[in-house]
Amino acid sequence: MPGSAQKSARLSSEARQEIDHWLTKFPEAQRQSAVIAALTAVQEHGEGWLSNEQMDAVADYLGMPRIAVYEVASFYSMFHTEPVGRHKISVCNNISCMLCGGDEIIGHIERKLGIETGETTDDKRITLVREEECLAACCGAPMMVVDGHYHEKLTPEKVDSIIDGLE
Repeated sequence: MPGSAQKSARLSSEARQEIDHWLTKFPEAQRQSAVIAALTAVQEHGEGWLSNEQMDAVADYLGMPRIAVYEVASFYSMFHTEPVGRHKISVCNNISCMLCGGDEIIGHIERKLGIETGETTDDKRITLVREEECLAACCGAPMMVVDGHYHEKLTPEKVDSIIDGLE
């Protein structure tokens, strides 16, 4: 059974509804299997990042140790445990992207935005997420992910167009 009303009150109704949907996919004794989906729902239906209170609420709702939820949230790069900008940019730095100019793309973005990897613009519009080891699009190198959307075969001009199109 989900956590008490008091504990689950820290989760939005939208997040709880989505978590409940995912819980139907797993046996009752394996509720913790929904942790990635639960964290994703909380992050997406919140402010784009996971606070300790929200991670605690997920742990309570799924009936699992809080530390286990923290471990998942800190392991996967798609989860943010600190405030981030409205838009998140991740640039692949694995060998394929590096050999095709990925380092130059990262440098270009840093100069364009006036921030370094891992930082957020002063207007909170864009976070340049830490460099990604692999984003699984080697044939399109160099590439980046912006708000979950893949952009491949990047050039500085293409990057400028993408970034300039963000609100």
